[in-house]
Amino acid sequence: MTNENSISIRELTTQKEWQEAYPVMKQLRTHLTEEQYLELVEEAAEKEQYTLAALYVNNKIAALAGFMPMITLYNGKSIWVCDLVTDSSHRSKGYGEKLLNYVHDWANEKGFNIVSLSSGLQRKDAHRFYEDKMEYDKVSYVFLKRL
Repeated sequence: MTNENSISIRELTTQKEWQEAYPVMKQLRTHLTEEQYLELVEEAAEKEQYTLAALYVNNKIAALAGFMPMITLYNGKSIWVCDLVTDSSHRSKGYGEKLLNYVHDWANEKGFNIVSLSSGLQRKDAHRFYEDKMEYDKVSYVFLKRL
């Protein structure tokens, strides 16, 4: 008898599915209450075409990627990865790579040839993952001013 994990990726489109994803997203977006998170996902999905994709292991969410189309003069039409998180109990199993590859395939199918993201300065392991494993180029800094 084999003990293989069943892995699948699918887009989450309902309030119930977004709510099921909250415990994993909370590990990345620690400042958001469940209510704030649900309101933001709903508004972003409606107004910005935000897509939340979940990687399931044995029918349980193990990782999430939130992304959306953007049009800028710098990149033209591109996909922006807003959120990428793997549940702490599932890290270093290749799930982030699978999800980013899903985003790349999604972008290609819809005619986008650039995928970009930002990552906190302190997240050195994430930077190595993006640059070394996923072959992303470090092309800029992101600046933020709270008003």
